[in-house]
Amino acid sequence: MWLSDDWKEYQLLDCTDKEKLERFGSYLLIRPDPQVIWKGERCHPGWGKPDAHYFRSHLGGGEWRFFSLPQQWTIGYSLEEESESSLRFHLKPFRFKHTGLFPEQATNWKKSYRMIKKAKRPIRLLNLFAYTGAATLAAAKAGAMVTHVDASKGMVGWAKENALESGLGGAPIRWIVDDCFKFVEREIRRGQTYDAIILDPPSYGRGPGKEVWKIEDSLYSFLLLCKKILSRRPCFVMISSYTTGLQPGVLQYLLEDIFGSRDSRVVSDEVGLPVSESRLVLPCGATGICSWEP
Repeated sequence: MWLSDDWKEYQLLDCTDKEKLERFGSYLLIRPDPQVIWKGERCHPGWGKPDAHYFRSHLGGGEWRFFSLPQQWTIGYSLEEESESSLRFHLKPFRFKHTGLFPEQATNWKKSYRMIKKAKRPIRLLNLFAYTGAATLAAAKAGAMVTHVDASKGMVGWAKENALESGLGGAPIRWIVDDCFKFVEREIRRGQTYDAIILDPPSYGRGPGKEVWKIEDSLYSFLLLCKKILSRRPCFVMISSYTTGLQPGVLQYLLEDIFGSRDSRVVSDEVGLPVSESRLVLPCGATGICSWEP
């Protein structure tokens, strides 16, 4: 399992009975997690004094209950020891229990950062379903020219704020609000290519024009389109999956089938977060990577 275990400003403190207790900076949050099906004792004192608690409704959805959480705050993550590699993220509680950051993805940010650095050449990277931009910022810190695409105007705006906070206001990042499927189709017609592609597709979603995305129906054909915009000298293709429940072996098969070649290497695994209280690991989805030597 690939662990995101080098955080300083985030910590998964404990998890039990479909909930997890997390520290984001100096604030404690309790949020639901469908993977947490065990029912142990809530020994950590933070369970009794959270700054916010998201309650899941049996009718679907849920709501936040706030105690002492600000409307917005900031935490950081370092890709390497030097301060120049530090990323900064604005966090805020919003619908569906989210804060604007998926901490388990830090292992993938670091992997992409290192592959771009190792290439020792200009890398054009496309980040699809790019959310609030953590993977975009990691790639930009490594020196890549990034095209960031998400269907939500609000998420793209949030990503721009994170870029400014991370000292990347002048970085070569192109911000695009668009349906990812339609954007890739247009890039094919334009003859545009990219050396690296990152995808973190949802299980279900709608684009700005009400376009419907269902991962079980759309992912394979979408990856075939992505192959058409991969450059003749590719660096890597990375796919992440959390809510979809796709296993690492499924991502491995997809990447081997579509992008695999004699000079490529495909790896896949679960990603996870260490739990401080139990010293166990909470599984948080899967990632597959197809990479080529520089």
